[in-house]
Amino acid sequence: MANLTCRIKEYIQPFERQLALQEMRALASGAVRPVDGDEATALVFEVAGALDADALRDALTYWHSVGPAGGGLTAQVRGEATSLAAHNGMSVRDLLRPRLRPESLQPPRKRCLRYATHGLHEYRGKFFPQLVRALTNIAQVPPNGIVVDPMCGSGTTLVEARLAGRRAYGLDMNPLSVFVSDAKCRALTLTPSALIAAYETLSERLSKSEAGGGARSHFLSLPDRDQAYLNRWFAPSVLSELDAIQVAIEELGGKALGNFHRVCLSNILRGVSWQKDDDLRVRREVGELPEGAVTRRFLKEALRSTKVVAAFVAERGRTGLGRYVVREADARQAGQFLPQLLNKVDAVVTSPPYATALPYLDTDRLSLIYLGLLPHEGHRTRDLLMIGNREVTERTRAEYWRCYEASKALLPGATQTLINRINKLNNEQEVGFRRRNLAALLSKYFFDMRAAMQQMLRLLRPDGRAFLVVGNNRTVAGGVPVEIRTADHLTAIAESLGFQTAGNLSMEMLLSRDVFRKNAMQSEQIVALRKPRFQQ
Repeated sequence: MANLTCRIKEYIQPFERQLALQEMRALASGAVRPVDGDEATALVFEVAGALDADALRDALTYWHSVGPAGGGLTAQVRGEATSLAAHNGMSVRDLLRPRLRPESLQPPRKRCLRYATHGLHEYRGKFFPQLVRALTNIAQVPPNGIVVDPMCGSGTTLVEARLAGRRAYGLDMNPLSVFVSDAKCRALTLTPSALIAAYETLSERLSKSEAGGGARSHFLSLPDRDQAYLNRWFAPSVLSELDAIQVAIEELGGKALGNFHRVCLSNILRGVSWQKDDDLRVRREVGELPEGAVTRRFLKEALRSTKVVAAFVAERGRTGLGRYVVREADARQAGQFLPQLLNKVDAVVTSPPYATALPYLDTDRLSLIYLGLLPHEGHRTRDLLMIGNREVTERTRAEYWRCYEASKALLPGATQTLINRINKLNNEQEVGFRRRNLAALLSKYFFDMRAAMQQMLRLLRPDGRAFLVVGNNRTVAGGVPVEIRTADHLTAIAESLGFQTAGNLSMEMLLSRDVFRKNAMQSEQIVALRKPRFQQ
């Protein structure tokens, strides 16, 4: 077969270009040579070897086209283009065709992160879907191979692995993460006609109940303490409108359609509550919404989500999806929850929590309570179990520090030095309660991540790959700036467990969620690990 001409995406960042070349070399048997420049600047590459052009178009992530100039768009580009088509003035009925017409297809000219079901819910710490597809290619996960995300967050890895025809398994301790992940994976099986019909039904029903609100049947089904809590964070009229929406969703029938729209509802809760906008914590700012505003906001969110998902499914189709499993479980006990996968997983792709950087469960509190996923009284207990938790009592801090002193030999020397330095600096100065907790919390984070990576090692097959998208951090201890190079510390911990490093890659911090922009990490790194071939 003759050499293939392949065009790389024009707008990708340098680290994405490196991933593009790695994935091409993993999928192609022959040389990959730049045509119009060097590897750092060229847009056109010639790929040698016995190649299946269609297979490459279906698999590649960071490439624009495979084949003749102006044609052969990759499936990834076509999929990303659907999110643009859904916003370009198209009505929902325009989406009922099988595939995008060539004349209506406008490949994106910048990074697109919200195609398929990826844009269904705002989520702090969400990473980029293209990373998952590229890393799956680089790891050479076979068709129907196994990809695991033991800290799956909003399901980015699960959705991408499923779209690529791999078997996906996800775990998370946050019930909202599990709910959203499951809804996003299920929605890939919905037909455009079902999605559109559901939206039109909701719009019709809610237009009739907009003025009167609901009888609060959903609200009254919640525990009394949760009702009291929600009354402190939502106006009575808002709760009535939310209930009317809940009733209309329940009348749709079917788990996939129902949870798709419950995710849409969850996504507007922050905005219609008295929680301060753009705030990671739950802080009140009482205001008023005009009558019908909640319903209109929900329908706007449902319409946006319907268009994006319907357009994507119309283009891609629903065949070739991999199976998925997502469970509410602890990454530190992944082998216990997934015993059937021990020594069988082809790749782990995950974005772990940042070290003491975000109040993870706190940011989702309104959705957890309103959707009945976790009662308010259970939040503190669950929060203490979360990896990366930053909220502790004086007693818990002392307990963490005792554990650190007893077991610090399990951590690399550089990690011990960092923790000891932060502890010393904060003890030498008068600092606040949260800064006093930092050294103990940081030690707990690294012990927790050590346990999670130990489980990844157990799950991976020999020569299997693990990729951790990790955010570095910085803090101030005793008035002194201290950099926390989380990626370096996790790499050293992984090596101490028996992993081989496989070439970490620094990446720019590309903000995908405006709502948490002020709280984003300054840098990220892909920690690339490999299980030794002869290790069981």
